[in-house]
Amino acid sequence: MSVYRTQVKIVADVLSSINDGSDGESGLGITRIIQKANLSYGRATKIITRLVDSGLVEQVTIDNNQRYVLSHKGIEYLRSHSDFADFAESFGMKL
Repeated sequence: MSVYRTQVKIVADVLSSINDGSDGESGLGITRIIQKANLSYGRATKIITRLVDSGLVEQVTIDNNQRYVLSHKGIEYLRSHSDFADFAESFGMKL
C-alpha cells in the first residue's frame, strides 16, 4: 500500500529542495525543484507561487531565469517543521 504525502509534507519537500539545492544567492530553478521534490510542473508552480506570496520563498531573476531562494521566514519554517517531525516520531507518529 502506498502512502500519500500530505500538503504540509509536500511544502516541506519543496522548501528542503530549495534549501539543499541552492548555493547561496543563485537559488534553484523550477526544473530542479520539480525533480528534487518529485512534483508535476503544474503542482510545483502553484505551490511555489503560494510560498512566494506567503514570504517563505523569494523569487530572483538571474540572466532572465527565474530562481528561488529561501527567505529567513522559510528557513525558520523548515527548522520548525523538522523539529516537530522529530518530536512526533519520538511518540511513534509520522507526518
